[in-house]
Amino acid sequence: MPTADDRGGTIERIGFRMSGVVERWMPSPFVFAILLTYLVFVAGLLTGSGPVDLLGYWYDGFWAFLGFSMQMVLILMTGFAIAYHPRVNNLLQRLARVPNTGAQAAAFVGAISMSLAWVHWGFSLIMGAIFAREMGKVAHEEGIDVHYPLLAVGGYMGLGLTWHWGLSASAPLQLTDANNIGEGTGFDFLGSTIPAAETIFHPYALTLTVTSIIFASIVLYVLAPTGDRAKGITEYVDESDLFDSAADGGTDTEGAADAVDEPPADEGDTPSERMNNSRVLGGLIALSGVLILIYQFVQSGMGAFTLNAVNFGFLFAGILVYQRPAYYRDRFNEAAGAAAGIVLLFPFFAGIQGIMTGAGLATLLAEALLGVSTPATYPVIAWVTGAIANLFVPSGGGEWLVVGPSVLQAAQDLGVPYGQATIAYAVGDAHTNLLNPFWALPLLAITGVRAREMFGYAIAMLLALIPFLTIALYAIPY
Repeated sequence: MPTADDRGGTIERIGFRMSGVVERWMPSPFVFAILLTYLVFVAGLLTGSGPVDLLGYWYDGFWAFLGFSMQMVLILMTGFAIAYHPRVNNLLQRLARVPNTGAQAAAFVGAISMSLAWVHWGFSLIMGAIFAREMGKVAHEEGIDVHYPLLAVGGYMGLGLTWHWGLSASAPLQLTDANNIGEGTGFDFLGSTIPAAETIFHPYALTLTVTSIIFASIVLYVLAPTGDRAKGITEYVDESDLFDSAADGGTDTEGAADAVDEPPADEGDTPSERMNNSRVLGGLIALSGVLILIYQFVQSGMGAFTLNAVNFGFLFAGILVYQRPAYYRDRFNEAAGAAAGIVLLFPFFAGIQGIMTGAGLATLLAEALLGVSTPATYPVIAWVTGAIANLFVPSGGGEWLVVGPSVLQAAQDLGVPYGQATIAYAVGDAHTNLLNPFWALPLLAITGVRAREMFGYAIAMLLALIPFLTIALYAIPY
């Protein structure tokens, strides 16, 4: 009789052992941020900056991106609200019954998460988390051996690979905004904005997206533990909570499709309550938002495709699907809980960015890496630059404001198209989300797993993607 270790393939065994090491040593995301702060502080001292100066950089940086952090919270919360719409959640439950094995389940969750991330990273993160949880529940009901932490990694893969090539991509969208290109921004040498047609919608980015989803899904499939190593959802979530609709966000299969018709808690007969729950008023608000967005695109074309436009569109899309303002408000209140970890940690990572900027660490890093590149190798070097920068500043937009000018200046010097440079850098920013738990906080809350329980497999995915991305970024023509 073969043992569990004998039955698994080589890649599966490597992933399982890596998971054990990470589970033993990885601290919580908050402690991770604190330790990273001290590490960057020491690095700043080595550049010649004084400790008092570094403390000043950290404190100033702590508050520097409050506006941008609000954009990030909104993009997460609008995605959360739509993903938790009962009809959307009911669809996820039906899809969770498609796979027949644990390996198929992991690959399927990953493919869905990565595809949705191209549309909206917040939608993908929340939908991926909910889908991983629903997949774990269905597998438990049907006796399918799944490894629940790997399902969680599958739900996180959109943030770890494809989001920064898609419709909510921070760096490409910032380049479409004239306010980010003007004098004093660092990008003033560009002269004009860079349209999304040269980044997000360019065949280079679209090819990378499709091939990456296919490759990563295959890796998830072969990583899936079998036999005794496959730990189902009940190993991480109390079984009594799994099928309790109140504890599970109202996502039980039976009646989920009808849940949308349940009246909000404050429905009544007073004029104010009738307005709060008016489908007519909700539809009018949603229609107004849609018309405003259409007008923006008619006036500015693809130049209107900015981060604010994405947030605006998903905000009013949420009002459209929920119809009643009070119902949408209630879902938004729930979404605030998913964003709590980001609200706590974002200032600390902004402080790290303050040190990286003030001490010149970010620029030194970018210039050192880009200085050894050639026109042929530049996309690979830009990817590595983004990957390293993201370890210390896991904010695609905030990080791009600091490192982006050096990236595009080097591209200009080498004759590399700005769009190719931005897309290559963007995947690096996404790639090391598989190492830094910052953006996984909402997913951890929904799935019930801890960072150290899933990030062994996340790191295995990060390593498996390195040879693929190296070849893809080098070989795919722009």
